[in-house]
Amino acid sequence: MTEPPKRFATDPVCGMAVEEGPQALRLLRDNRAYYFCSPECLGTFANPEASRRRLAWRLAVAWPLALAVVGLAWGPRLAGGTDVEALLAGIVQAYAGWGFYTGAAAAVRRGYGNMDLLVAVGSSTAYAYSLAVVLLPGRLPGATYFDASALILTVILTGNYLELLARRRAGSALGALADLLPRTATLVDGTVDRTVPVAELRAGERLRVAAGDRVPVDGLVLEGTSAVEESLLTGESGTVRKVAGDRVLAGSRNVDGPLVVEATAVGPDAYVAQVGSLLHEAELARVPLQRQADRLAAVFVPVVLALALGASALWLILTGFTVPVAVLVFVTVVVTACPCAFGLATPAALLVGTGTAAESGILFRGGDAIERAATIDTVLTDKTGTLTQGVPEVEEVFSVPPIRAAEVLGLAAGLERGIRHPLAAAVLARAAAEGLAPVAVEGAALDPGSGVRASLHGRPIALVREEAVEAAAFGRSPLREWTEKVAERGLSWSVLVRDGIPVGALSFRSPLAPGVPEGVAELRADGIRVAMVTGDHPRAAAPVAAALGLSEVYAGVPPEGKVGLVRDLQRQGRRVAFVGDGINDAPALAAADLGIALGTGADVARESGQVLLVRSEFTGVPQALRTARRVVGRVRGNLFWAVGYNTVLLPIAAGALVPLFGLSVYSVLPVLGAVAMGLSSTTVLLNSMSLRRSPSSAAPGPARPRARPA
Repeated sequence: MTEPPKRFATDPVCGMAVEEGPQALRLLRDNRAYYFCSPECLGTFANPEASRRRLAWRLAVAWPLALAVVGLAWGPRLAGGTDVEALLAGIVQAYAGWGFYTGAAAAVRRGYGNMDLLVAVGSSTAYAYSLAVVLLPGRLPGATYFDASALILTVILTGNYLELLARRRAGSALGALADLLPRTATLVDGTVDRTVPVAELRAGERLRVAAGDRVPVDGLVLEGTSAVEESLLTGESGTVRKVAGDRVLAGSRNVDGPLVVEATAVGPDAYVAQVGSLLHEAELARVPLQRQADRLAAVFVPVVLALALGASALWLILTGFTVPVAVLVFVTVVVTACPCAFGLATPAALLVGTGTAAESGILFRGGDAIERAATIDTVLTDKTGTLTQGVPEVEEVFSVPPIRAAEVLGLAAGLERGIRHPLAAAVLARAAAEGLAPVAVEGAALDPGSGVRASLHGRPIALVREEAVEAAAFGRSPLREWTEKVAERGLSWSVLVRDGIPVGALSFRSPLAPGVPEGVAELRADGIRVAMVTGDHPRAAAPVAAALGLSEVYAGVPPEGKVGLVRDLQRQGRRVAFVGDGINDAPALAAADLGIALGTGADVARESGQVLLVRSEFTGVPQALRTARRVVGRVRGNLFWAVGYNTVLLPIAAGALVPLFGLSVYSVLPVLGAVAMGLSSTTVLLNSMSLRRSPSSAAPGPARPRARPA
């Protein structure tokens, strides 16, 4: 559905024409994102190519005319040359400078000062004074400055054009995402397939995705097997084999086989749309640093205008009321002080940083999440499904002579075949790995809380879970001693019972998830305190903590206890991040200074986190924190350049160089001020774009399947 156009106003800092309301800059039409701004400021743009062409036309007119004005002003004096200068400079002022006037008028109506206002006032002052000299010959002292007025506008427009190209590159990830979603999908409607617009799809509907097509929604594979390419969404190189039960993301490309997919998230709820929305929000996110810049910019323009008037009046007195010098001082100060860099400092860094993180499967929910992440000094993490895979594996098979271990495993596999349980999957996987076929048993059935029971040649056989073994009262035996040692190591186990007699047992462990040791090591290398918080028994937590070298472990902690631990650390002055994936982690994720949720976790956990690791790799945790620190560092660097630029150049513009070079320096300072202003904005953009080249922790490895224990 097409959203209605929004009302637009001028951003108080930089003159951008932006949408009013919390969803600034966002207009979706036909599943595509459009941007809006004044072509002169180019913070964002409705139609990038049209804006570029429009600005290119203005430059194509402005540069030849401005150069002609400079030639007439500095070349041999020709009859009527001044009149021609006035005409050509007037065309530049009216055509190339029109956008600055409209932006300045909007700023005045809203009670703010912005870049457009300073450019318009500065160039208009130079042009108006020069025109008055021409129209009132002999009445006003001094020469004309049509060359300065024309060059100021032309140079600033050129800088804006370069900013447009840089911002287009910075937002290239968003453009690529907008092109990923197909416009139509094949809906499986009973026995008939029909083509429908993607915008009409609903969650729960079944879709057919042919080989070579892009997946139109987030969903679950119901039928078929195929390789799917998700590199643009998750950063994972190559393809991922998808079978029934696997998740697929909207925008991924189905490579070699047809799939039937059940839609789970459509339209704005799909991952690719969420990435686009987050990048939109990042572009004008008002993190505290940005709000500081806004407050500074709110008073900056009035201060600059007052400084310009004061410096102009001072030089008017010092030079014996030499009006041309006073005019040039005023023009130089206002042009040099254009605060566009203030407006770009935070949005540019946030846009590039969030876009780069999204390419690695890390989603920040707004600029505030980035600033929070940059301050984290303590990471609390869940165990099951976060540090461990959540899918158990058989570690050891024990047998009571004369039965052999292979026979125990074959019988256990026969019992577990057809049973939907994580332990059953582990037994079958171990048997397959050892090339053992499951022994055929009759009537296998899951006995909740006890295990699996069946018959073999008419005689009872069972695989009894750990929690039911005490009731079986097996007494002391080598098997009992083995199970006690297994329990001391924090492992779970099951006993194989035939004709009421225990004949063997299997132990189970939850292996560490791929990348967890590396991720924990990176956090500790960065000076971040890491602790495990789990609801499991201390015996189950101990081996995981030992494998990771974690000395701080909180075991047997219920959900409310996790929240209490987070708040206790916060009261101690710690900045706490919580990493989790389960429903029981959601309260702690919400209570922490930063909640980091795994993308394959429970829906409520994903919604509670301010950072979402789409690929569910723990290495994404240090990568997210490092990215946030780099982004905030770039924001501070950008603000340093913006403030430092004005701190250094404004005194020069006000006359600091006159004692060294004389009053003649003001013949070139207005144009040099315009060049310097453009360079300051370009410096901010280039500094932000360098985030794409900054070193970071190793990219997360391939996404792994997960299954939480039943």
